[in-house]
Amino acid sequence: MGKRIIPQRRGRGTTTYRSPSHRFKGKISYRPYDEKEKNSSVPGRIIDLIHCPGHSAPLVKIKFETGDEILLAAPMGAFTNKEVYSGINAPVENGNILPLKNIPIGTSIYNIEGNPGDGGKYIRSSGSSAKIVGKSENKITVQFPSKKEKTFSEFCRATIGIVSGSGRLEKPFAKAGKRFYAMKARNRLYPLTSGVSMNAVDHPFGSGRGKHIGKSKTIGKFAPPGRKVGLIRARRTGIKK
Repeated sequence: MGKRIIPQRRGRGTTTYRSPSHRFKGKISYRPYDEKEKNSSVPGRIIDLIHCPGHSAPLVKIKFETGDEILLAAPMGAFTNKEVYSGINAPVENGNILPLKNIPIGTSIYNIEGNPGDGGKYIRSSGSSAKIVGKSENKITVQFPSKKEKTFSEFCRATIGIVSGSGRLEKPFAKAGKRFYAMKARNRLYPLTSGVSMNAVDHPFGSGRGKHIGKSKTIGKFAPPGRKVGLIRARRTGIKK
């Protein structure tokens, strides 16, 4: 089988490939989904803007009147001392947190909860936002940036607005060193070496004359860990006709 390939080592999760989460500032989440939010709204204030190497967008630290403090992906146009509200009666304004049933159709939202009270799972990267496109009994249909649609419970919460940092991808890295340190912040491997460029002992696709695999890329379910690369358990391959 030869040497252990990189995906095999990364999957094991040793310290070499583990993300440096001790440098991250915290987890994005909403305040507890309590009776105050279900019946009215809780006012709060943005007390700080934070750079976190674990997130692509800046974070805002919000302190509510109840004493709760949360971290949230900063909405576009956020600033310190800005008042925000969380709850069913919160106004539909930039940065406020509301259940999906109280947000009008066509409104841009982000950090959508998959289940009520889980703190937000969807649409959190810089410059991204989703839109509510339909409402039915107990279900809200949301269109993602990929144009795919997903239905959520009407009690799932979301933040009004667009995640800040939309110009992040417009500035080129220009130098390999800057790219290296950007990847290192989250412990992503860089540079990546193609499997066909390796020797046969280093990768299943290695060796051979020229940069070609020389065998099928499709691999089965029961292949050993050092061989499971390529189109793993593919249902179909090729151009769809």
